[in-house]
Amino acid sequence: MAEQIGFIGLGVMGLPMARNLRRAGYPLAVHDRAPGRARALIAAGATAAASARAAAAGSEVVVTMLPDGPDVEAVVLGPGGVLAGARPGTLLVEMSTIAPAVARRVAAEAARRGVRMLDAPVSGGAAGAAAGTLAIMVGGAAEDLARARPVLEVLGGTLAHCGASGAGQVAKACNQVAVAGILGVLAEALVLGARAGLAPEALIGLLQGGAARTRLLDLHGPALLARDFTPGFTVRLQRKDLRIALETGRGAGVPLPLTEPPEVHRGPLGVNRRLHRPAETLARNSIRPGLRRLSARRPRDDRAHRPGATWPGALHDLSPPPGRPPPLRPARAAAGNAGG
Repeated sequence: MAEQIGFIGLGVMGLPMARNLRRAGYPLAVHDRAPGRARALIAAGATAAASARAAAAGSEVVVTMLPDGPDVEAVVLGPGGVLAGARPGTLLVEMSTIAPAVARRVAAEAARRGVRMLDAPVSGGAAGAAAGTLAIMVGGAAEDLARARPVLEVLGGTLAHCGASGAGQVAKACNQVAVAGILGVLAEALVLGARAGLAPEALIGLLQGGAARTRLLDLHGPALLARDFTPGFTVRLQRKDLRIALETGRGAGVPLPLTEPPEVHRGPLGVNRRLHRPAETLARNSIRPGLRRLSARRPRDDRAHRPGATWPGALHDLSPPPGRPPPLRPARAAAGNAGG
């Protein structure tokens, strides 16, 4: 018989993940600070839990999917939290993206109370959560992963054991550095080409046929061409993830110059201007200035880059500049070669 699961956090990622577990036949006790989010799950047979403690009390496995480290510490360690209700032998699968140090601290306190824990952050976004194709990066004991594997295989298509407690969060930090960096340079390349007169669809075809090919353009290219900027992630959470990466880099003695632009930026006339903070991220300080320079439109859409705004809003203008004749549009994009 399937183990009882307590699922806490029914946001953009958590809700479809919990739905997949229910569809797979797992009995669920669900909790979210916005109770209305649980209605569809309750209609599908899940049980509503009034608190994290209640969700954990009758469960053998508890899954948490929360915004940030302070949320995890409050929900797991706080009064009325998971550890207040979990019995010894319960397995906590913490799937939020948090700092490795926080994951280790929570795991140590859980172990002190007889609760096992895995840190298992994910990559793949809301679409991957809905499809059950997430990449899951796991830190913790191999025997705990063996127990959790049937649950995790419902949620993801790629499952990797990265090492001891906290290692899953280190892997997620690396993933976020790569994703943010790739999206940043893609934004600059696409707007540069479009503003210089290239057809965006032809440019994307050329990039995908050569050494610049990336799965991120496979995923987002069609939406960019259709000017579909439906939110998939927020700048606030992207900045949080990159802050975690920067903290992890500092702890390991590894500088991350592309993730953390310099505090003082030297402009085109050699005049220094101070940025907002020393630790501004690519999501705010690399993409936005580049798009301002390359786009003819005044940056009235700057609100799209404030904390809490949606990530794709940056690519607001892929049309040729006024007065420029439309570019030649080939019948099909050239495949290019593997060379740079």
